[in-house]
Amino acid sequence: MLEAAARNLLDPAILFFVLGVVAGLIRSNLELPQPVTKFLSLYLLVAIGLKGGTTLAVEGLSTSGALAVLAALIMAILVPILTFLMLRRLVDPFNAVAVAGTYGSVSAVTFIAAQQFLTKNGIPFGGHMAVAMVLMETPAIILAVMLASVLRAKTAPAAQSLSAAVVQDEVIPALSLRRTIYEAVAYGGHVLLVGSLIIGVLAGAQAQEQLKPLFADLFKGILAFFLLDMGLVVGRQFGEKEFRLEHVLTAFALIAPMVYGSLALLLARAFSLAQGDAVLLAALSASASYIVVPAILRYAVPEARPGIYFTMALGLTFPFNIIAGIPLYHAISELMWR
Repeated sequence: MLEAAARNLLDPAILFFVLGVVAGLIRSNLELPQPVTKFLSLYLLVAIGLKGGTTLAVEGLSTSGALAVLAALIMAILVPILTFLMLRRLVDPFNAVAVAGTYGSVSAVTFIAAQQFLTKNGIPFGGHMAVAMVLMETPAIILAVMLASVLRAKTAPAAQSLSAAVVQDEVIPALSLRRTIYEAVAYGGHVLLVGSLIIGVLAGAQAQEQLKPLFADLFKGILAFFLLDMGLVVGRQFGEKEFRLEHVLTAFALIAPMVYGSLALLLARAFSLAQGDAVLLAALSASASYIVVPAILRYAVPEARPGIYFTMALGLTFPFNIIAGIPLYHAISELMWR
């Protein structure tokens, strides 16, 4: 495992992430313009969708692929429920709900990093895992809204009359479940990812060949720039007041990924999935959303503090997975898939 972790840390894209963290910690004025960072994130979503879609078009969805998608859905429901049950008595219940929603969803960049790790180590994986990632994004949001509704119903009558919460001096009404589902499905990044996946399936190998110069040859370099920006964000967060989390939340953000990743590997072994698919499932289950879900939860669960669940996901869990988590899940899979 140490050897794999060292190789992963010496990957140029990961080193750019570390560079960003260092630059953020020393308060460097290094920054990427916002339009550039937005383009980088959109590019990566298109690349994931196209690659998964074209692979599906060529290989089709096998029984193993269908089982991998089923395992992903199981983990997408299991993770938020377990998270809420573990945290509900340790922190404010609405914050527990928001953390459950955040950790129940997934990080596309962690998924990409895991794919790069597997490719570097010569371990194949299926295009159906892109479908699995798409399907894992929404269930946690729905569960979080349902749990928040139950909590509101249990509050005192005076509290029930409040239909809004104040977040950063702004009155924000809580979203209904129907509206929240719409926001999750219609979110720009989600639409682009699903659309790219469908385009890849329809165009097949033709898309893979024609778009190779942009979405294959340039992919690693653009990923390096994106991780540099992510590193800057993480490094600057360390000095922010909101980063000072309760000890239980800090511990959870670092321990939960290992627990959920291990559960995913056990489930993958029970379903007889290929090793590469198992590692990707573990990386997805161990990740946490720091873009889509926090943006939606701010309105869907306004009683929770965004500084908590956003900081946990991006400031702690994301760098842990990028640097150490993915090699760890791979090392465990090496023992289980012998």
